[in-house]
Amino acid sequence: MLISIVVPCFNEEEIVDRFHARVTDELALLEGELGHEFELVYVDDGSRDGTLERLDHLAAADSRARYVSFSRNFGKEAAMLAGLQYAKGDAVVIMDADLQHPPELVRRMLALHEEGYEQVIARRTRKGDRVTRTLAARAYYRLINRLIDVELVDGVGDFRLLSRRAVDAVLGLAEYNRFSKGIFAWVGFRSTTFEYENAAREQGRSKWSFGKLLNYGLDGMLSFNNKPLRAALYLGLLLVSLASLYAAWIVVEAMVNGVDSPGYVTLLVAVTALSGVQMVMVGVVGEYVGRIYYEVKRRPHYLVAATDVDRPRRTLRATDQELVGT
Repeated sequence: MLISIVVPCFNEEEIVDRFHARVTDELALLEGELGHEFELVYVDDGSRDGTLERLDHLAAADSRARYVSFSRNFGKEAAMLAGLQYAKGDAVVIMDADLQHPPELVRRMLALHEEGYEQVIARRTRKGDRVTRTLAARAYYRLINRLIDVELVDGVGDFRLLSRRAVDAVLGLAEYNRFSKGIFAWVGFRSTTFEYENAAREQGRSKWSFGKLLNYGLDGMLSFNNKPLRAALYLGLLLVSLASLYAAWIVVEAMVNGVDSPGYVTLLVAVTALSGVQMVMVGVVGEYVGRIYYEVKRRPHYLVAATDVDRPRRTLRATDQELVGT
């Protein structure tokens, strides 16, 4: 078997050499024990440091290493997609370059894959995380699993092994607004999950700011359901019903007791509240319209500026015929 290791990179100049050394040491042991062949597919997501130069050096020194470099930063979702498109393996492992995904776990993934699992998923524990972050994550996953059409598991990320059939299924989903956690869950196939302790980042800082995490969470909430639109409809009907009841009460009160106050405060609060609700509804509809806008433009997910490999196994955007074929 040929096993592909896909490694998205963004400004990883300080650690990518150390990662390569760790992962190749582990792969050397696996090659001797299992007889598998391995390839490393690095995807430089428009890094602004010397990451590309380091990847070029690694590829020149190690025939198992290849790289693809984007023309600018397109995001991790695009980087993972490119890695899957360029990977040629019978199974593909996705892992980060910051060594928070221990290379030693590849052995366990391959063992479970040999048992027939087509997705082998590593789920990190939240040991060592701040209490506030743990509580926020649990609340988010509890909420999102009530909204979306697939189930997401707290602690499960991109660190996983995919069989070739699972990879082909993921590549067959050519949507522009990609949320890989949901896509991996949507394609299904026989899957298993194992836990590992969260490893500390050895170098640098996380690229995930609070704003990026918030946007990523919203992407997950909107990518796999239309329930926010349905909720906006229900909320609108509820407000209309309450407004009708309130208007009827005002009429009855005026007919029985007369009008003794202008009701300025009540009117101001009602107008302000309803205006806020309307803006929220328009924002929800706008999010979905914006996603449709990006889908119909059919731009490629990324542009390649430099690479040392041939063209990917698939085109950047699958045609309708290709989708039917898959």
